[in-house]
Amino acid sequence: MTQLQLEPEVYQGQFGEFRITDSDRTGVIIYRTSLMVAALSFAIGSFLVIYFGNDRSVLNALTPLYVVFCLALGISLLTIHIYMAALHRVLQIFWGIGAVSAAFFAIKSDEPLALFVYNHPLTLFGIGFTFAALTGIFFKEGFCFNRLETKLLTPLVPMLLLGKMAGVLPLQAEQFLLGGWAILFMVFALRKTVQRIPDDIGDKSVFSYLKQQKSAKA
Repeated sequence: MTQLQLEPEVYQGQFGEFRITDSDRTGVIIYRTSLMVAALSFAIGSFLVIYFGNDRSVLNALTPLYVVFCLALGISLLTIHIYMAALHRVLQIFWGIGAVSAAFFAIKSDEPLALFVYNHPLTLFGIGFTFAALTGIFFKEGFCFNRLETKLLTPLVPMLLLGKMAGVLPLQAEQFLLGGWAILFMVFALRKTVQRIPDDIGDKSVFSYLKQQKSAKA
């Protein structure tokens, strides 16, 4: 093994030099892998809903797919790099509220979770927090990397959810928006696989600076 492989790469940040370690790179790989799993499970579930939504066995299959999506999204929110610690924590709390709500409704209802939520749109006041957390990721990625697909997803997701809750969207519009969401989510996840790993790590000197400022105030 060469010295280059042993020593972490050094970068110049806004508040000084920093090093990107193997642990940093592993975290990014976990983040991107989790996003891919979430996007794939969401795309499969969306396809099943759009084309086989009246099939009871399909509706039952959506629950485990949602569990995979939710867990993968949770891992993504643990490993994502966001400079604003408060925002990062809020997104994690949103995910937790949504996950607990989904578990509650799944246990409470005799219907498949997807059918129960579809027939009771106000349940999105709880489960919708999970998608608010996902929208937060889209917004962050769009802001940091100027991603077209995430710029489209940021308004698309709340548009579909709020439209469903208000009962103003016809079925065809719901299917169109859901299909667009699934496709753009997959495009986003696929494009992340070829992005430079240091991009997702960001400027570690900023994290160190913010940590020092917080310690100084304490």
